Amino acid sequence: MTDAPATAAARRPGEQALTALGLAAPAPDPADASPHSFPAGGRWRTEIPSCEGPEALGVVLKESSRLDVPIHRISQGSGVWMLTDAEITEMVEATAERDIELCLFTGPRGTWDIGGSTRTDSGGAGLRARGHAAVAGCVEDAVRASELGVKCLLVADEGVLWTLHRARAAGILPADTTLKLSALVGPVNPASYAVYERLGADSINVPSDLTPDHLTEIRRVSAAPMDMYIEAPDDLGGYVRMYEVAELVRRGAPLYLKFGLSKAPGIYPYGHHLRELTLATAKERVRRGRLALDLLARHGADGDMAPLGTRLPGPLNRFEISS
Repeated sequence: MTDAPATAAARRPGEQALTALGLAAPAPDPADASPHSFPAGGRWRTEIPSCEGPEALGVVLKESSRLDVPIHRISQGSGVWMLTDAEITEMVEATAERDIELCLFTGPRGTWDIGGSTRTDSGGAGLRARGHAAVAGCVEDAVRASELGVKCLLVADEGVLWTLHRARAAGILPADTTLKLSALVGPVNPASYAVYERLGADSINVPSDLTPDHLTEIRRVSAAPMDMYIEAPDDLGGYVRMYEVAELVRRGAPLYLKFGLSKAPGIYPYGHHLRELTLATAKERVRRGRLALDLLARHGADGDMAPLGTRLPGPLNRFEISS
């Protein structure tokens, strides 16, 4: 991963009017800006999440062309096992035509199996893979997806992450496979962020309620790409942070801007019974992306987008794999 000088401060929302009224904010501190960028250049990429099948993907691609929304990555949340081989192949081919990275979720997760602890107030083990069989299911999904041409796998368990990283190093998965950590288990401090990087994560979702100061703290210990919902689904808090996009990029680069959707019902695991909702929300996620990108442009902070078609994270720190 290459380092880059922090970009010049963009105009902040309301800056000119507030200055005229004697309410100007302090100038940004150059010391809290991230010095990092993506290896091919640029400080931010875009992602449309919750794209649950070929039909939803078609809606996203059509709408992104209509609204001129650049897309680096499309991700799915229901899981590899919820798609047929033909559906995965169709999604791989459609994204390849546009040079977009496709990321599919791997394996069973604790919130869907028979363990009751996830429904307690403490949340129990959450999304983690419960037992050997669940880990095996995640590995099965990863191998199947990679054989069908999927190059990015979404993971919600640190043991599965380390296992898939070892599989990648051993040649069981292609060497250019990228592993993305789910927002549902995202780290909330720099120490844990660095651990996930060392376990094999190439892209790490952080909870979308982290403050800009938290992002600066993370960037002092890790240059691994960060994923962050600019608008979060309700089950992740429902936060809408569009006016903060320029500052989030300044503090958190290299950063994937994820365009989720608040005030929308959950669609995982997806099936045809949720078709109309899924297609409608897929279309609206792209529109939300257009709104966020318009804000970036209006504030003069849209010039650092990574080139379309780039996907690899650059050199990262890893734990040593013993033989």
